[in-house]
Amino acid sequence: MDSWATTPAQAVRHAVFSVFAAQGRPPSPGELAAACRLEREQVISALRELHDKHAIVLTDAGDSIRMAHPFSAWPMGFVVREGDRFWWGGCAWDSFGIMAALGRTLEVTTTCPGCGATLRYSAPPDAPPELVVRIPRPAREWWEDVVETCTHIRTFCSSDHVTEPAGLVVELERLYRLALPWYGDRLDPGWTPKPRGERQAILDDVGLTGAFWELPG
Repeated sequence: MDSWATTPAQAVRHAVFSVFAAQGRPPSPGELAAACRLEREQVISALRELHDKHAIVLTDAGDSIRMAHPFSAWPMGFVVREGDRFWWGGCAWDSFGIMAALGRTLEVTTTCPGCGATLRYSAPPDAPPELVVRIPRPAREWWEDVVETCTHIRTFCSSDHVTEPAGLVVELERLYRLALPWYGDRLDPGWTPKPRGERQAILDDVGLTGAFWELPG
């Protein structure tokens, strides 16, 4: 079976996630070149390969990292904290994904878009049961603009505070259960993308079924 990515790209991917996990920020191409013993041009090529395979998300310029799900290089409405250390979560789901990837429970701070209230929670069942999350678009459309999609996967105080009609509203607890198997192996050196069928099964297992949740082929 062919590998999912070239050897340089796999090395760069692991280095990217290692720096995000340890320092809460993306490494520069220069740092990646030193860590992986590659030329800068090889690193840029590897980053673009990983972007094309949806393993990371590059900035519009194509030479730096915008997101490496579940981590974000910039604030996106969620701060995931452990004492003095913090990470920016790309969305409500990714915030739990950071916990899954790091293998421990952390505190999430965000703001309800409906009322502006500050929300703090660790992980269900610790979070208030009335908290919900809006998923703005069907799964088949997530990667049409993944940053825009993540921007609108927000936590609300309750379903009554969700004012925008687009998408679906799900319980926060359900996204927590989704994040554990989806992101739990993201820091593994030998990580490979889960096949579509396996990812669809993860959605099914937490009760996210139907046309809205059908992943692209």
